[in-house]
Amino acid sequence: MTTPQPETGTDEQQATAPVAAFLASHLSGRTDEELSREFHALLDAVRAHGKKGQMTITIVVDPPANGVDSAPMPIGVESAVKAPKPTPVKSLYFLDGDGQPVREDPRQLAMDFRTAPATTEFKKA
Repeated sequence: MTTPQPETGTDEQQATAPVAAFLASHLSGRTDEELSREFHALLDAVRAHGKKGQMTITIVVDPPANGVDSAPMPIGVESAVKAPKPTPVKSLYFLDGDGQPVREDPRQLAMDFRTAPATTEFKKA
């Protein structure tokens, strides 16, 4: 026994149309291009920083104007990218007696340094 196949153009076939096809055609392909750019920028950031990232695509569908069934439905596509960032470089500081950060250890005794005299004469060993 064979199962009847739906005819082309039926409601069932339209209900299962791929969302990728919608995204590719939305705004004459501009949405697909923008999403692709964001996706590849995310891939580059993940590769560069070795951390995970995330891209969220949201399809926003508004009801028809004035509740009229035959009116068009506004559909928009939004995206949000959370790309990894480099780990900030840190520097070491000490706290002085007033609690202020300083680069030199306040407990370390200061030594006066002076330039050694220069000579061109050397002793033989």
